Amino acid sequence: MSESDPTAFDYDGQLAAVGRGDRRALQAIYAREGGRMLAVALRIVRDHGRAEDIVHDACLNIWTRAASFEPARGSGRGWIYSVVRHLALNAVRDGAREVPADDATTSAMDQRDALVRHRDAADTLIARLDRSRLLNCLERLDPARRDCVLHAYVDGCSHGEIAQRVGAPLGTVKAWIRRSLASLRECMA
Repeated sequence: MSESDPTAFDYDGQLAAVGRGDRRALQAIYAREGGRMLAVALRIVRDHGRAEDIVHDACLNIWTRAASFEPARGSGRGWIYSVVRHLALNAVRDGAREVPADDATTSAMDQRDALVRHRDAADTLIARLDRSRLLNCLERLDPARRDCVLHAYVDGCSHGEIAQRVGAPLGTVKAWIRRSLASLRECMA
């Protein structure tokens, strides 16, 4: 597949996969087009930092809106770049409305940003501790019961699908999941 040949990459198919929640498809789009997306944003906003933010926001928009892409209305590659251009143009329009802040306002904003960063770091630490506790609690479950819980909550399987996967009766699977969740709640408390 040639980097310069856009027909060798299935943009429509990759966008459809992103619409179904396939992160690898979004990664493939970014790997293929990230540099060019940055160049388009940079040409419009003329600031590298803002252009990078726009590409980031464009990837988030592509992730959340890919299911709305309709191949009958245009090419997938064109749709991707319309997202980038739209965000870049909005950034330029919003920048024209910016009013410079005085020193007191800048200082207050810096203090607020520092507080937000501190809270984010604390939230990240708490999330890691909770994840570690959850993993420890999951390890305490019987392997068959742990598998049922993981099939239900990670894989999104129905009770019937889980019963087929683990080769156990449906009622047993339901009871295992119910009891395992109670054990996990008790362990996490």
